[in-house]
Amino acid sequence: MLSIPNNFLNSTQTPHSGYHWDGSDRRFFEGWYYRVTLPDCGQTFAFMYSIEDPIGGKPYSGGAAQILGPDDEYLWRTFPDVKGFWANPAKLELGHWGKTDLRTQPNLLLPAEFDHYVKEGYQATATLNQGILHDPATGYCRWQYEIQPIYGWGDKGEPQQSTAGFLSSLPIFEPGWQILMAHGLASGWIDWNGKRYEFTNAPAYGEKNWGGAFPKKWFWVNCNCFEGEPDLALTAGGGRRGVLWWMESVAMIGVHYQGKFYEFVPWNSQVSWQIQPWGSWQMQATNSEYEVTITGTTDLPGTPLRAPTENGLIFACKDTMRGEVRLEVRSRYSQQSIITAYSSLCGLETGGGSWGTTWYSN
Repeated sequence: MLSIPNNFLNSTQTPHSGYHWDGSDRRFFEGWYYRVTLPDCGQTFAFMYSIEDPIGGKPYSGGAAQILGPDDEYLWRTFPDVKGFWANPAKLELGHWGKTDLRTQPNLLLPAEFDHYVKEGYQATATLNQGILHDPATGYCRWQYEIQPIYGWGDKGEPQQSTAGFLSSLPIFEPGWQILMAHGLASGWIDWNGKRYEFTNAPAYGEKNWGGAFPKKWFWVNCNCFEGEPDLALTAGGGRRGVLWWMESVAMIGVHYQGKFYEFVPWNSQVSWQIQPWGSWQMQATNSEYEVTITGTTDLPGTPLRAPTENGLIFACKDTMRGEVRLEVRSRYSQQSIITAYSSLCGLETGGGSWGTTWYSN
């Protein structure tokens, strides 16, 4: 395993890294997203873990794991027994055991122990992602890789920020959303249906969401594998979400580059967007110092993915990990470009309903 100093982890751990469930029987879900991009072969693996109504005995109680793999292929398995799920409320640690030879309470295992005893399931931390899934219809995946965090959500070496601001610690804005690691380096292996991918220092990313309410509509643009820019990470997204008794449309853009965090959020910036139901994502934002423009495009059909909804985990969004994106950040004072970058390995997503026409910001 990688040896990472505790003070490094403490300085890069973002707010909301721990598990949020309070033990009540209210409607609740929490989801985690880990991704690794392999520039040498142009492929990406995205691992999505979720738990719904963890108190058990509810119509939608249970967990799941989904993988968006090479060429946007898809694999998923459910874990109906909530007792097989565990998560740490103080830091980023979670797992779900499906088939296992162990009779102990589920908990974090050494990678060799997990590999020996757990026949289906996963475990993940800030520095590890490991698991095995079997789907009789579509195949299997085994994976184990270590992660060295580079950027959390904020300037390097400074206290990390809540993605949705300080009010995200309250159940006023639901669901909550937190980028756990805007950029990191992953080393290990992934076995996808017998093809083994081995990698060292591949771009890695992590985020999560949680709550008792569900967005009605959303979009997402994410990339940390730009051509000629190994120290650049972009995360942008927006949606319609519930705020107490009304709905609001919000969006944000975050860029990490050479140790600095460029943040464009509703409380410090003007953010606008034009998002087609599929194929084109355009965003612009301006704050007191900088301007940013994002253009994401794809000719690929995208892959339907499941997402937690009011009606349980169902197909509710569409993704590709092979989108194109162009990013530019400019100084408002000099109008000079600080960042101009391109990638053909961008994650693009639209989700929810009411996508009949292009969504324009107000």
